[in-house]
Amino acid sequence: QVQLAESGGGLVQPGGSLRLSCAASGSIFSIKAMAWYRQAPGKERELVAAISSDGSTNYADSVKGRFTISRDNAKNTEYLQMNSLKPEDTAVYYCNAVVRPWILPANYVDYWGQGTQVTVSS
Repeated sequence: QVQLAESGGGLVQPGGSLRLSCAASGSIFSIKAMAWYRQAPGKERELVAAISSDGSTNYADSVKGRFTISRDNAKNTEYLQMNSLKPEDTAVYYCNAVVRPWILPANYVDYWGQGTQVTVSS
């Protein structure tokens, strides 16, 4: 079993910054990709940013230039640096990891964190 522990959410004023962290623990042979999703009230969950094992990234258009995703492979941890936050960034942010738990079988499993609330308001 794999656990994803998120931290760093909270209340911030428009224009402010927050840094989210997500640490994966448990049975982990390798992590193929990690990502952040978010879900605002009344809306569907959407991809915010993703990073592969080789460091390549992709971002939702709404956060490009403001958010930066990164990962520390040695610590099985990913980060989301969020700058110039806007009220429309308010949502529950979820960590996601595509994990290969064992050497064999060589299959990957999708895991999710519990979510952390980010509120952008004056």
